[in-house]
Amino acid sequence: QVQLVESGGGLVQAGDSLRLSCAASGRTFSNYRMGWFRQAPGKEREFLAALNWSGGFTLYADSVKGRFTISRDNAKNTVYLQMNSLKPEDTAVYYCAARLVITREYDYWGQGTQVTVSS
Repeated sequence: QVQLVESGGGLVQAGDSLRLSCAASGRTFSNYRMGWFRQAPGKEREFLAALNWSGGFTLYADSVKGRFTISRDNAKNTVYLQMNSLKPEDTAVYYCAARLVITREYDYWGQGTQVTVSS
């Protein structure tokens, strides 16, 4: 059973940084792509960043390119999202997700972690 558990959210001020973590368990993820998404109230879910667990691939949405960085720690089976220069419009619930590299849809999702950025 795949389990993704996000942590690291909270209330910060504009300009601050946060690092979100996604602890993955339940299988070997070497053939998986891990992604970060967010959903603000009244808005659709938005893709932010992704990487292949085996390496060699990263992708960012234009809205966060240069401010957010996705990374992984293979030893800890954890994926991170470093978020810098946070803005009030970054306020959302942030989700970690996983899918096989060869598929199109993310099959596994975490429960989400709230990030609130005050002005």
